[in-house]
Amino acid sequence: MPERLTYVHPDGSEPMRADKALAAFLSGRISRSRLLVSFSEGKVMMGGKPVEKKLLLRAGDALEVGLPEPPPDRVEPADIPVEILYEDDDVAAVNKPAGMTVHPGSGTGPDTLVHAMLSHCPLSLAGGAMRPGIVHRLDKETSGAMVLAKTDRAYYALVELFSAREVDKEYAALIAGVPTVRSGCIKKNIGRHPAFRTKMCVCDAPLGRDAHTEWFIEEKFGAKAALVRCKIFTGRTHQIRVHMSDLGFPIMGDYAYKFQKNKFREIEPPARVMLHSRRLRLPHPVRKGEVIDVTAPPPDDFKKLAQTLRETYGFEG
Repeated sequence: MPERLTYVHPDGSEPMRADKALAAFLSGRISRSRLLVSFSEGKVMMGGKPVEKKLLLRAGDALEVGLPEPPPDRVEPADIPVEILYEDDDVAAVNKPAGMTVHPGSGTGPDTLVHAMLSHCPLSLAGGAMRPGIVHRLDKETSGAMVLAKTDRAYYALVELFSAREVDKEYAALIAGVPTVRSGCIKKNIGRHPAFRTKMCVCDAPLGRDAHTEWFIEEKFGAKAALVRCKIFTGRTHQIRVHMSDLGFPIMGDYAYKFQKNKFREIEPPARVMLHSRRLRLPHPVRKGEVIDVTAPPPDDFKKLAQTLRETYGFEG
């Protein structure tokens, strides 16, 4: 049963917001984020009615607090199919589906890539029990090739390879608009957006970290869109999405980074970001002299949109 507590605002105390009063009362017992879950789920009550976190408490006011269940300390396997691209005793490479979160976090369920992989094979716990095997990530909406560590020796070696930028990472993206040149190189720092904390943006140092993307047009769909191959030499959050948007060619379906569906009235706009991790090539983290080179076929929605663009706007290779 979830634990329930009673808090009474002390006599002689100044008025205080409910969330701040409870945060002080429960300091060291639960995190502020867990306390906010209690508020959002209506488990903080006064007189039998849920209250908002901004409620101003006065001396003598009593709150009944239902604490949320403690977060899990391990990930349980879930029987979810995953396409395996490569596997040996130390590593596994997979084709992550679009819409699947890589590892558990706030608001996620028991359906992440980690949940799925644990039903298939053991994963290294060197990076933490809630992120077993994870040495790099793809956004939830991004599909494609990822590599995971099954053993601790592979985990530490993979971390070094990614840190030393010895992993070749190639993506495919469907972008809105068509650049006037066939290829280009973007070297612009990327950092957290100052106003929207879930977004990134191009910004100067020290706020932004170096980011390097190369792109090449593989196919043009009239003057409306293009299929581009992107190679990234750094691994910044949302790197390709931010860089292409900054160029003026946002990825189709990327509503967070300036994609406008009203510019494509002739077709059904995509429901997700049309970005796919096409290929990973890296030295084997354990078997010296060997190379892991995997290619992930794009998902059906990516292929269907590309074909729709060809049929609607024409194409040029």
